[in-house]
Amino acid sequence: MNRHTPGRHDGEAKIRYLDGDFQVITPGSYVRCAVTGKAIPLDELRYWNVDLQEAYADPDAALTRHKQIKDQA
Repeated sequence: MNRHTPGRHDGEAKIRYLDGDFQVITPGSYVRCAVTGKAIPLDELRYWNVDLQEAYADPDAALTRHKQIKDQA
């Protein structure tokens, strides 16, 4: 989604995370990191977990979640 698209939605998007891609279910300009709570603009979204359907702000957040899941097992 282009930030300058007329009629864009500025709220939080609802996303379906797929392998290597994602699908916008409800339009918005960002999603929240499941670890940090940080808003991630959709055009900067690079890290997510398909099984958990979660987005991560950066590789450190993704690794943190991976370790949390491993510790629970």
